[in-house]
Amino acid sequence: MAADATDEGPVRVDAWIWSVRLTKTRSQAATACRAGHVRVNGDRVKPAHAIRPGDQVRVFLAGRERIVVVSKLIRKRVGAPVAVQCYEDKSPPPPPRELTAPVALRDRGTGRPTKRDRRELERLQGLGGPPRTPEAPGGRGR
Repeated sequence: MAADATDEGPVRVDAWIWSVRLTKTRSQAATACRAGHVRVNGDRVKPAHAIRPGDQVRVFLAGRERIVVVSKLIRKRVGAPVAVQCYEDKSPPPPPRELTAPVALRDRGTGRPTKRDRRELERLQGLGGPPRTPEAPGGRGR
């Protein structure tokens, strides 16, 4: 593992995030940096920003913020047990599954959703407004 440790200088933030397995691919890490989802010591950074031991890295991915403090610099992707030794995790615990939004699943083979089904799915996902009632003003009552 001595070949993976880098004592000769700083490491790019996108390469380090990928190396310690915070993202699945290096391009995903670079995209997160360009989108402003990565902060080092409170500042938004570009993918080529150099990090050093002691820097605090905040990564916002998949609706969750990971806060880590760099303890060791590596350039190559390593296994999960070794990767955990390269940072100190200060992230808040993820929310319990009961508090997350329910996932709307449709049975396979039921075809394309109707407009009513789509509106119901959007309401469950929190994208739509309140459900319409027949007595609502503006409705076409005959």
